[in-house]
Amino acid sequence: MPTKTRVLFVCTANAVRSQMAEALLRRLRPDTYEVFSAGTAPTEVDPLALRALEFFDVVPSDLHSKSLEQFRGQAFDYVIALCKKSEAECQTVHCDGEYMAWDFEDPQTVGTAGAYVKTLKEIQQRIHMFLLVTEKE
Repeated sequence: MPTKTRVLFVCTANAVRSQMAEALLRRLRPDTYEVFSAGTAPTEVDPLALRALEFFDVVPSDLHSKSLEQFRGQAFDYVIALCKKSEAECQTVHCDGEYMAWDFEDPQTVGTAGAYVKTLKEIQQRIHMFLLVTEKE
């Protein structure tokens, strides 16, 4: 059985964007991707992020904030920063493939359910593009 492609999504708090990306990619490719998320300064998963995922019919089970420190020493095929603040930090995680930076606005700064849905849609679009490119290679 071929090994799964390992992906780590990183943002500052591991409360919204990286959680959304983790849940979406897990749902889209559970058989081919092993997906994780972490934060450079983790807090708690934002309830509005969970609600937005449910709106997209993504069951947000098993999501919890994790520290980037938990993943040091592990190897990943892709390490993807989802905000400018975490971009430099994610370079400290071992990556056999590529480091990527996708900068998404933090919906917590707006605080409305619509902002969370907007960010989730943007992340979903980027993940679809990511899959198109990486699965073509």
